[in-house]
Amino acid sequence: MKEYTKSQLALRNGQDRDEIWVAFRGQIYDVSQSRLWRNGKHYEHWAGQDLTNELPDAPHTETVFDKFEVVGKLI
Repeated sequence: MKEYTKSQLALRNGQDRDEIWVAFRGQIYDVSQSRLWRNGKHYEHWAGQDLTNELPDAPHTETVFDKFEVVGKLI
């Protein structure tokens, strides 16, 4: 699996490139096709970031990531 740094992940924020990616527990997910992540923003969360520490405040569980493709590993 391809590895990406936090700087590389940050470029996939829906603004700098077409890819909209987020990380959770070391996995990077492609959320580009989700209507909830249009323009790289989902409520108060921004794409291109590690959302691991933010999930406890979310109204959903980590199973939400099951519907997205894992595109890499965050190093």
